[in-house]
Amino acid sequence: MERFLGKGVHQARQQKTYKRQNRQWGIFAFVLALGMLVGSAGQATQPTRSNAANVIIIKNDRGGLVRQRAEQIAIIKQSGQRVEIRGRQCLSSCTMYLGLANLCVSPRTSFGFHGPSRYGKALKASEFEYWSQFIAGHFPPELRSWYLETARTRISGYYKISGRQLIRMGFQQCAS
Repeated sequence: MERFLGKGVHQARQQKTYKRQNRQWGIFAFVLALGMLVGSAGQATQPTRSNAANVIIIKNDRGGLVRQRAEQIAIIKQSGQRVEIRGRQCLSSCTMYLGLANLCVSPRTSFGFHGPSRYGKALKASEFEYWSQFIAGHFPPELRSWYLETARTRISGYYKISGRQLIRMGFQQCAS
C-alpha cells in the first residue's frame, strides 16, 4: 500500500503515529512513576492485568523508531515490570521487547522482523551494521543469530514468526 501513497502522505501518517506513541508513552511514564512511588511507600502488589503499574500489555504494535523503543525498554527493565505481548501483531521495533526477562507472549500473536532502514530506505553499510547489531542486542541468543543471519536482510515487508514458534523456542506463554 505504501507504494501507492504519495511520499508526503506516508510520512505524515508515520509522524502522526509517532506523535500518538509518544503521547501514550508519556502517560505510561507517568503511570510508571506513580506505581514506583506507591511501591516505595511499602505497599506490596501482585502483578495483575488490571494493575497498569505492574503489567504492561502490548497489543497490535506496528513498531516505531528503534532509539525511542530502546529508551522505553530501558525504563521497563529498571522498573522490573512484567510485559505481556498479546493481540494480532508485534512488528518491527516492537520485537525488541522479546529481550526482556519478565515477558510472556501469546501464541496467537504474529511477530514481524525486518532490517533497519530510514523510513523504508536503505542505510549506508556502516549504519546498517550498527543498527542491526543494536536491534539484535535486544534479543536472546537464538533469536539474535536468526535475526542477524536472515531477518535483517529484508527491508520491505517482514519475516513473520508466530507466538507459538517463539514459545517452542523457550519464550514463556501468557496465561489466557
